[in-house]
Amino acid sequence: MNMKSKIILATMAAVAFSVSAQAAEPDIKKGEKVFRKCKACHEVEKEKNKVGPHLVNLFGRTAGSLDGYKYSKAMVAKGEEGLVWTEEVMLEYLIKPRQYVKGTKMAFAGLKKEKDRVNLVAYLQQFTKAE
Repeated sequence: MNMKSKIILATMAAVAFSVSAQAAEPDIKKGEKVFRKCKACHEVEKEKNKVGPHLVNLFGRTAGSLDGYKYSKAMVAKGEEGLVWTEEVMLEYLIKPRQYVKGTKMAFAGLKKEKDRVNLVAYLQQFTKAE
């Protein structure tokens, strides 16, 4: 491979990496817009349960463990198995919640677009206080 080809390849790799990094960069404002799909059932700004549990201090919480909310047996069992809501877990869960926790009460089908999931998780993280 000649020098010109190596430079072109290196440039293409750098551009691809840059575009990929930008695509994965979370946007909290866009996450807030995605959350509009969730807010009929979930609250983020106050510890008040709706059809679904509130999401204040969600990250680090054991699944199915919030006092005062009646979870499905499936969600409680997941928590007893050790499921804790982390960024990584939430990103997976939001793809297809009913597949991730078979028997969950959550009727939401999921978010197909990775950028929507990344943005939503970034938005939700604002409502978890560091301890």
